[in-house]
Amino acid sequence: MSSKIDVRSTEEIRKRGIEALAEALGPVDAVRFLQSFDLGRGDYTKERAPVLDLELDDIVKEIKKRRKLEQAKED
Repeated sequence: MSSKIDVRSTEEIRKRGIEALAEALGPVDAVRFLQSFDLGRGDYTKERAPVLDLELDDIVKEIKKRRKLEQAKED
């Protein structure tokens, strides 16, 4: 007795999965569901270090500096 196994390609499985999600959740919520699995990019620990080392005075100075630049562009 032999049994036939239906093997689908990864692309076909993805296509059917997205169709099933869109059917069950609607297109907008299906996209939101898929986006919830995005792991992001970069190295958060490495990228946050320079920000965490800033003093409040330095942050305020940078804000004021950027505001002046924006104001100069508008004038």
